[in-house]
Amino acid sequence: MNSPRIQIVAASSASFPECLRDLDSIPDPVYVMGDSSLLAKPMVSIVGTREPTAYGLRTTRNLATALARNGVVIVSGMARGIDAAAHRAALESGGSTIAVLGTGVDVPYPVGHAELHRVISERGLVLSENGPGMRANQGSFPKRNRIIAALGRLTIVVEGGHKSGAINTANHVLALGKTLAAVPGPIDSPQSKGANQLLRDGAAVIADVADALALAGVIDTKQSEPAQLSDIEGRVWSAIGGETLGIDAIANRAALSARDCLLSVTALELSGMVESLVTGEVRRRQ
Repeated sequence: MNSPRIQIVAASSASFPECLRDLDSIPDPVYVMGDSSLLAKPMVSIVGTREPTAYGLRTTRNLATALARNGVVIVSGMARGIDAAAHRAALESGGSTIAVLGTGVDVPYPVGHAELHRVISERGLVLSENGPGMRANQGSFPKRNRIIAALGRLTIVVEGGHKSGAINTANHVLALGKTLAAVPGPIDSPQSKGANQLLRDGAAVIADVADALALAGVIDTKQSEPAQLSDIEGRVWSAIGGETLGIDAIANRAALSARDCLLSVTALELSGMVESLVTGEVRRRQ
């Protein structure tokens, strides 16, 4: 018996997302839990590896936070790593997110993300083409990826290997003729090989948060606001000075823990005052 929280949206329904009709294999019906009105808002998909680097996680948080704060719904697959980081950043910034599952809409996957599943179903939206109670199988996630690709007006690949699910999603984006972008990474990082390959083959480059906002067609309403630095942010700003430094060096200079330093760097980056390089180092924005 279906949960009363689960809604069934048939392709014949007026509330069925138009973007899903572009798929060769239209998911009919889709099952949703949460705020289905999010499907009518601007959406950007962010995907990536289940084994991200610190750089990948930091970049994902920066991108998802900036987009969500400007009214964009963040779409991802609720997997470990980049997907989960994108969902959490959207929620923590007060924005909205949609999780597309390869299981039934009521079956958290992975099991360790049961709490994330609960929060998204209450504050965002969980969507699946699979009936309630259905467990994952080998073909579940490649099928799920085409829905992620269709929902986003833009899809950003942060990190992923050559044959990763993120690259599978990217291929669906290209087949749909939608905008694909990727974050460049170190050429010797296995996690960046897929994203760098996409860039080599013509994907748009995400070199900073502004690139993501521009590709999503979003005007950054936060950009014109004067920066009000907290005490810790001011210490980080002073520590960076005119140099290009790693997080550990900044933390040492500012007499902060690495965690507090990273949080402040993220806040400064979102305000446009600093930028993080592909090397993981940070400098003041010119």
